[in-house]
Amino acid sequence: MKRYSAFAIARQALNGHQGWSRAWAAAQPKKKYDVIIVGAGGHGLATAFYLGKNFGIKNVAILEKGWLGGGNTGRNTTIIRSNYLQDPSAAIYEKARSLYETMSQDLNYNVMFSPRGVMMLAQTEHEVRGYKRTAAANAFQGVQTEFIGPQRVKELCPIMNIDGPRYPVLGALWQARGGTARHDAVAWGYARACSDMGMDIIQQCEVTGVRSEGGKVVGVDTSKGAIDCDKLAMVVAGHCSDLAHKAGFRLPVESVALQALVSEPIKPCMDVVVMANTVHGYMSQSDKGEMVIGGGTDAFNNYTQRGSFHHIEETVRALVETFPMISRLKMLRQWGGIVDVTGDRSPILSKTPVEGVFVNCGWGTGGFKAIPGSGWGMAELVAKGQSPLTDAFGLNRFTEGRFIDESVAAGVAH
Repeated sequence: MKRYSAFAIARQALNGHQGWSRAWAAAQPKKKYDVIIVGAGGHGLATAFYLGKNFGIKNVAILEKGWLGGGNTGRNTTIIRSNYLQDPSAAIYEKARSLYETMSQDLNYNVMFSPRGVMMLAQTEHEVRGYKRTAAANAFQGVQTEFIGPQRVKELCPIMNIDGPRYPVLGALWQARGGTARHDAVAWGYARACSDMGMDIIQQCEVTGVRSEGGKVVGVDTSKGAIDCDKLAMVVAGHCSDLAHKAGFRLPVESVALQALVSEPIKPCMDVVVMANTVHGYMSQSDKGEMVIGGGTDAFNNYTQRGSFHHIEETVRALVETFPMISRLKMLRQWGGIVDVTGDRSPILSKTPVEGVFVNCGWGTGGFKAIPGSGWGMAELVAKGQSPLTDAFGLNRFTEGRFIDESVAAGVAH
């Protein structure tokens, strides 16, 4: 792999940039792999990367039925934070946030990590109490957050109206080291590093069946033929329940669409991420000047990746009171992604009833921020059969009643 640098750009400029090689190889499947990972999104690619980097497992195939990063990784709103209430959640999200800080250097690929800060508005007395509780929990967990007053909120985000008649801003939970990153670049950077380690990234390869013998996985059937493996990791977000069915077990998740939109680009006016959970909306400004806007999931189960008018109406209406200036903006584009949601709004990183099969799913609407931490823990789980980062997120918690309830602490769960 040629190393990217300012000197490399200068050298390539001399020959019209004709000497750049492919970022990752277009591989064809081999007969057998040590590990097959289904899903070439951020979580799947991160799992493969840390399998190679941390454990030396490089005979790995990453199968993707569409194109690399074409699912939720390419359809999210890029928020990165770790200020969760429960200890297991804070641990894995803080691991992810810390890995984001050095990701560009680790991958030799600019993922455009921007630690601009994330604030979660408290617009009711109930939220004030809840966020102060979370700030106290974060202090014990070693996660740097603080509860700030309305004037500090106004200083950090001058375009905000903190005196709204229905929902005045009473304060906010502020994480200064949270922020955003470029979603596509995260997937591309991991893919490039995985390919350099000799792993096979196989696109347009749908898994049609999972083969097992004596309760142990032996391979998968795909649209490109049968492929054998010793271990199988399912990392396919909203389609996890369908793939689990092919392997012969069920998952306690439901799939719903999460929609988002961006406005026309405008001059820089907002350099933080703001989440307004009472009115169920959040917003940040992209590097291109677009206002990136999102809200909650659809109220019904579905697999659509299209937007809908009612989402525009409800989400924008919710934010206009707090950000009056956005009422004059035109919408540029809208999209949806399929997310998988558990009952306790926490993910599943677990062994399964089929020996050698592991599952990583249930991230709901907060999957992007967790990508490197998820990949780190999932790689350890696959390689060693156990990981401190994933122990609490096993499937057995649903039968044992050990829920990790983030439904309130996560706000809109982003």
